[in-house]
Amino acid sequence: MTAQFFAPVAAPQHPRAAFADRHIGPSPDDQARMLAAIGYAGVEALIDDAVPAAIRTSRPLDLPPALSEPAALDRLRELAARNTVLTSMIGLGYHGTITPGVIMRNVLENPGWYTAYTPYQPEISQGRLEALLNFQTVVSDLTGLPVANASMLDEATAAAEGMALAHRVSKRKEPGTFLVDADVLPQTIDVVRTRAVPLGIDVVVADLSGGLPEGDVFGVLLQYPGASGAVRDLEPVIAQAHERGAQAVVAADLLALTLLRPPAESGADIAVGSAQRFGVPFGFGGPHAGYMAVREGIQRQLPGRLVGVSVDADGAPAHRLALQTREQHIRREKATSNICTAQVLLAVMASMYAVYHGPEGLAAIAQRAHRRAAEIAAGLRESGVEVVHGAFFDTVLARVPGRAAQVVDAARQRGINLRPVDADHVGIACDETTLPAHVTAVLEAFGAAEAAEAAEALPGTLRRESPYLTHPVFHAHRSETAMLRYLRKLQDKDVALDRSMIPLGSCTMKLNATAEMEPITWPEFANIHPFAPVDQAAGYVELIGELESALAEITGYAKVSVQPNAGSQGELAGLLAIRGYHASRGEGDRDVCLIPSSAHGTNAASAVMAGMRVVVVKCDDGGNVDLDDLHAKIGKHGDRLAAIMVTYPSTHGVFEETITDVCAAVHDAGGQVYVDGANLNALVGLARPGEFGSDVSHLNLHKTFCIPHGGGGPGVGPIGVREHLAPFLPNHPLRAEAGPESGVGPISAAPWGSAGILPISWAYIAMMGPDGLTAATEGAIVAANYLATRLGPHYPILYTGRNGLVAHECIADLRKITKETGITAEDVAKRLIDYGFHAPTLSFPVAGTLMIEPTESEDLAELDRFCDAMIEIRREIQRVADGAYDAEDNPLKNAPHTAACLVSDDWKHAYTREEAAYPVPAVRDGKYWPPVRRIDQAYGDRNLLCSCPPPEAFED
Repeated sequence: MTAQFFAPVAAPQHPRAAFADRHIGPSPDDQARMLAAIGYAGVEALIDDAVPAAIRTSRPLDLPPALSEPAALDRLRELAARNTVLTSMIGLGYHGTITPGVIMRNVLENPGWYTAYTPYQPEISQGRLEALLNFQTVVSDLTGLPVANASMLDEATAAAEGMALAHRVSKRKEPGTFLVDADVLPQTIDVVRTRAVPLGIDVVVADLSGGLPEGDVFGVLLQYPGASGAVRDLEPVIAQAHERGAQAVVAADLLALTLLRPPAESGADIAVGSAQRFGVPFGFGGPHAGYMAVREGIQRQLPGRLVGVSVDADGAPAHRLALQTREQHIRREKATSNICTAQVLLAVMASMYAVYHGPEGLAAIAQRAHRRAAEIAAGLRESGVEVVHGAFFDTVLARVPGRAAQVVDAARQRGINLRPVDADHVGIACDETTLPAHVTAVLEAFGAAEAAEAAEALPGTLRRESPYLTHPVFHAHRSETAMLRYLRKLQDKDVALDRSMIPLGSCTMKLNATAEMEPITWPEFANIHPFAPVDQAAGYVELIGELESALAEITGYAKVSVQPNAGSQGELAGLLAIRGYHASRGEGDRDVCLIPSSAHGTNAASAVMAGMRVVVVKCDDGGNVDLDDLHAKIGKHGDRLAAIMVTYPSTHGVFEETITDVCAAVHDAGGQVYVDGANLNALVGLARPGEFGSDVSHLNLHKTFCIPHGGGGPGVGPIGVREHLAPFLPNHPLRAEAGPESGVGPISAAPWGSAGILPISWAYIAMMGPDGLTAATEGAIVAANYLATRLGPHYPILYTGRNGLVAHECIADLRKITKETGITAEDVAKRLIDYGFHAPTLSFPVAGTLMIEPTESEDLAELDRFCDAMIEIRREIQRVADGAYDAEDNPLKNAPHTAACLVSDDWKHAYTREEAAYPVPAVRDGKYWPPVRRIDQAYGDRNLLCSCPPPEAFED
């Protein structure tokens, strides 16, 4: 796809203060005061001293001038108007759904939910953790499997993860064969193939309706109901798989499972799928919450996030992330998956859809969709059209020899998109939005008439008899008032950006402006099926082309693909592009990936998934890549060197002076350079990775380009590549426009990944303009150095670059403090909750430290409020050192303090209740009360509980 970015706006610019002035928190006067504190008279001098000249770009950003908010929205309305919203009856895993207004307004459009971060600090994340526990319960109940995770990226990647899990469970050393039924969704089949190739797994696609073919397999993937709509009994083929020692993975439709026997009762070991039709719009393919559930005995190998129930310091039940919470950081190349997050915001929506409707409501929706499909089937049969399958749920496959295109066109003229399967077959999928008028229109397109009666098409032997969603939460919120209050109750338990800054290093928790967010719920963007005819998505195609071109200009790359729907998937796509490039040159044996010891853990995990061997390169005492060790590793592995993955600026928060030398050394050895774009927000407008030696980067749009984290998802992780890697970008089996014919295959289920949230980053770039984007980068660097300057006298700053400066984040080192006082970085993190703050990143990339990133969008008052809190906490630590506080019974070791513990008659601490709750006067203004005290992490892993506990567990 090619496009000129940001075409002229037809409407004139509206008078309004520059958007960049609202995005960047400190005023010019405030920034001057910050610079003075650092020791600089102007921002240019600071940037010249902080950013190495070797990486600085010689040309400014070639982007159009900034648009005002109204002008950008006018332009987006123009693009939206170029999309044509028809009634979609295409199916293929994407279905029309109605988002209840109370969920649309109070979750999807609510910054209390969409600006929260991954719940690494569970004490201030109890609301969204409860919502995710509800999601896990929905999935577990409907699939019949005892343990479900907190969501996956989409159905296709969940199936690929299911394949990998089946292989681990099989404990086979050789790659082996994975058998896929021909009636699995086509995009899922191709994503599974893409993921299997670098692992050496042989994927065999076959019609399994008559049983398994001969041969040894470690796993089998089945679709229930099938892509064709067919509903068949899976028990016989699953039994055959088990007889051969294979694991059975079933991709199941959650809504269908309200009526059909759950996969577990047919013997499934693993269930995967999508929760999209539980109230989440099409969004041209995403973001949507995938899911995975597993049988007893393999839950500790489950990839992704898992919410569990533990207890807090008072013994009260409390939610937390369980088991492999930060597996990629701990296990690195031994990690079982590179997924480091989830689709939290969308999983919350889906869980609340189930809470809103309850089991009876969901079953009624499913029954209605089935009835509409049965009416269509009856009308077709009565008019002489062959209906291929006698048993189906919501999708009818009609055989019309030589007439498929004619029928599809006739339906389109009536405002309905059907699925053209081939020249002789048409698929018709019904859903929650299907009305009797749609049934009539579809039958007219076939030249058929409505039937007098429509018989049910669900086999009696496969009807569900087991109960589901029996927990009170799915029965207690039937009125809008009750639902509204439940959502508010959960929201109030959490700390998100609407409450205070979130100073997480490496995560860039900056402003997600309302003007950026507004368009994603417009019907013209929200209600487009990813496989609708491309001419109906002309506005999307143009927007995506403009965004890809702008990102290419910003990064210095030749081509960008937005298909990867998370940073982890962007990493994999980039490494697969490198792998494809080497193979095209007859150098397919290049399989060594060098990774600095400071790298994000997903780098190593992604390299293994891309079929590479990880070799770690040491870092020196300054946090930089050790050049001597780099050259030694290149010397040892030169002939097999595929790539180096390096984060720039480094995860240690410094601009490494030798990055161009690193790139040159790897290139001289025939390798490729992958620059992890997690910290691109420190480069935009100042340097381009594609110019200073990088061949490929993934970009975190949910960081640098303002897509909100949503409590841990959604994300978008597009990749940019230089010209020689462009032929190896992702493509898609159902959309030739989505990538090169020579591409590595699809990375995500949808052709352009999570396209529904791309208007956010488009709007950010358009409204900031070239000068604003550069000013944002400068502002981030100023803010980080201001914090380092203020906090440095109290907490040593672990790594700095030349002139003692940091990049966009800094690492406060508490290891010496811990050794002297026993107060840990975790104690400081929990004590910050009492001050009303989310903690910085804890013990990453260095154990015993706090990595702090202020971003450009926090104003000086908030930065000072955070610094004041950290400095006061340092005084509290000193009181422990001096003996004024007991070493074990002090406000830090006991933090956080709940209102309940403060009003208890059993207050036995040597410090006062006021010291606990109101350590500084500013806390009295809008005090945040944590709902639980410090959570026992180990207890939760020993006593794993991953679905809604009974209400009695929360009684006093």
